[in-house]
Amino acid sequence: MTTLVFGHKSPDTDSTGSPIIWAWYLNETGTPAKAVLLGEPNTEAAFVLKHWGLEKPEIIADVTADDKVVVVDTNNPAELPPSINEAKLQAIIDHHMLVGGLKTKTPIDITIRPLACTATIMHDLMGDTLAKAPKGIKGAMLSCILSDTLEFRSPTTTAHDKAVAEKLAKDLGISLNDLATKMFEAKSDVSAFSDAELLRMDSKEYNVAGKELRVSVLETTAPKIVLDRKASLMASMEGVAKEDGADQVLLFVVDILKEEATLLVPNDLVKQLAEASFGCKVSGDTVVLPGVMSRKKQIIPALKL
Repeated sequence: MTTLVFGHKSPDTDSTGSPIIWAWYLNETGTPAKAVLLGEPNTEAAFVLKHWGLEKPEIIADVTADDKVVVVDTNNPAELPPSINEAKLQAIIDHHMLVGGLKTKTPIDITIRPLACTATIMHDLMGDTLAKAPKGIKGAMLSCILSDTLEFRSPTTTAHDKAVAEKLAKDLGISLNDLATKMFEAKSDVSAFSDAELLRMDSKEYNVAGKELRVSVLETTAPKIVLDRKASLMASMEGVAKEDGADQVLLFVVDILKEEATLLVPNDLVKQLAEASFGCKVSGDTVVLPGVMSRKKQIIPALKL
């Protein structure tokens, strides 16, 4: 039976590349496996696939009780297929906080490490087998690390993430900065997306003080393109929240180059949340949060009402 390998909904580069990397490794070591996605990859992830000549994995909506699965880059049931607890979960490889809620039929392998990127963990787990990997697999691994660390600007970056990336770049004979620049340019091109698509593009669901929040992050080198749309984005938040069963959508526009985030403030709830969480004073419909780059390390842990 083929094992399905997938990451979270709204796939970013790590949740697109890591399933491909791990499926390759499983196949190489004798376990038939197939990478799949739970949605369309974002613009950066789509660029990475094309750049390294990788085929876009099949998109699936759910799993069955007969499916063997490996989950990567998340352990949150809200980000996984509806029937995930019915499937035969084999392993979890992740770098996020432990959420809870996943149930398994048998003991499984779980690797969760405080690194910036799932692909860095996979690098360590694969050991000498990585030397056999084709250029595309190594390139995907490098791209995942550059994406999740924002080219080492993110506070989630560890010395090990950086060392692995530098080793991969040397092996591939490429410039880290050149690749990162192309990736961030692709990530910043959001002109073709509707407001609702932007609000869901890189979003995760969390409960804070009894409020169901969809916490969306748009990382860009051209924040003005997104912020010029703030009125229509804020107008779309209520509809997106209602459709997704949330109380509120939060949108943080992360300026990769200035290393700051701008939070859109459409109402009193978000104003109250921003002031309580980040110690700021909100006077308009946006607030700039200097140094805030990481949803995982700086946004989610801080959220409170």
